[in-house]
Amino acid sequence: MSKKILIISSSPRKGGNSDLLCDEFLKGARGAGHEAEKVRLAEKRIGYCRGCGVCHDARACLQQDDMAELLDKLVAADVIVLATPVYFYTLCGQMKTFIDRTVPRYQEMRAKEFYFILAAAEDNRAGMERTVECFRGFLDCLEGAVEKGVVYGAGAWKMGDIKGNPAMKQARIMGIGA
Repeated sequence: MSKKILIISSSPRKGGNSDLLCDEFLKGARGAGHEAEKVRLAEKRIGYCRGCGVCHDARACLQQDDMAELLDKLVAADVIVLATPVYFYTLCGQMKTFIDRTVPRYQEMRAKEFYFILAAAEDNRAGMERTVECFRGFLDCLEGAVEKGVVYGAGAWKMGDIKGNPAMKQARIMGIGA
């Protein structure tokens, strides 16, 4: 059965290590017959959450930016892939801002399957677990969210280091199985 897959790449660098892992997941998903789309947050205009609280009642943000379109895509997706480079053992700022801005419609994001993609200079998974826990904290707020897999792109410091890394194959396989 074909699924609607939304891949959110928060890498500020097009072709950065986590972005390349997203491309592999995308190839696998499309190759398996899924409808898949990758969105690069660096190409979107998304303001920081202002903490005004209007969205709690209005179910919409007062800010007029690209987040409203992305919220529609998140609600419509069956599978959501969240990808980040690991900066100082946590999510990059672009991903954190994106997650914060889901508040107006996060309660509509029910029963979604999630995959996480990380790329880090750290050469082992243990150093990346804090970042995974940040993603899991987000999922704890979503009704029926199911974590399906994590791609650990360890040992990728410079742009392109991920090429030839086993994580590339893992990302494609997860995309096929999504």
